[in-house]
Amino acid sequence: MASDYFSRPARILVTGAKGQVGRELVGQAGADAFFDVIGLTRRQLDITDTAKVRQQLEQHQPDYVINCAAFNRADAAQRQHEHCMRLNAEAVEQLALICAELDIPLIHLSTDYVFDGHYASGYRENDAVQPLGVYGQSKWLGEELLRQSHPRHIILRVSWVFSGGGHNFLMRTLEQARTETELASVDDRRGCPTSAADVARVVLAIVKQLKCGADAWGTYHYCGAEITTRYAFSEAIIATASQYEALKVERLMPVASINFPTEAERPASSVLKCTKLLSTFGIRQRPWRGELVALVRKLYERF
Repeated sequence: MASDYFSRPARILVTGAKGQVGRELVGQAGADAFFDVIGLTRRQLDITDTAKVRQQLEQHQPDYVINCAAFNRADAAQRQHEHCMRLNAEAVEQLALICAELDIPLIHLSTDYVFDGHYASGYRENDAVQPLGVYGQSKWLGEELLRQSHPRHIILRVSWVFSGGGHNFLMRTLEQARTETELASVDDRRGCPTSAADVARVVLAIVKQLKCGADAWGTYHYCGAEITTRYAFSEAIIATASQYEALKVERLMPVASINFPTEAERPASSVLKCTKLLSTFGIRQRPWRGELVALVRKLYERF
């Protein structure tokens, strides 16, 4: 039985398969003979439906579950507190309990929003959390419930995720740059942009090592290399896209976040230190600028 386990592909079940990271996980794993991937969208598997979760896991019998399902709209979370908590915390607990019962390791994506952003030098995994809004609170509670429910877990906190689909900073910036002559972008929030493709690469690299015998459960951080601001990230997006398209935008203005009021307060610093991931799994950060260039090129190749 053991030899069969190590010789066959690792079967992974991805929840939230239509989200930014979920799509990349299904695509990358599907192109890698090491994996046998089952991607389930929210319509196919609502993780708040405990009976359906159990049914799907018993049917597919995955070696690993990767949970990408989440309520991740920070402002909407302030208005939809109950739904946010149910999806990001209560459902995670139930998923973890079922995975533990079936002896399936669970890999769960979390966020820099568990921190308040006042620690400008960057956050390590064991730094004190202090969520500023409902979204961050729900993700932190989900982490805690997972830790209490299933010892064989990986929690991967990521920040400033961008991709070529869905509602994210990159796509919003491109849309505005095509329709407006002047844009304003916050220059007092610091972080490290992280492509969804890069997050998927990291998750799959972790799974490969777990399947080969690594026993390093716990919480880890990952983000793209190089600290920047939202304003500088906007500059990079516009400069990269301008190589392929004549954008309408003529002026990008740096502004203070106080001039961009939102329902949910954002961390002033979303910098995550990733040394634990490097020392444990040997996984290095990739520069987000290279990821951005590659992604924008792919976007324009579609047309």
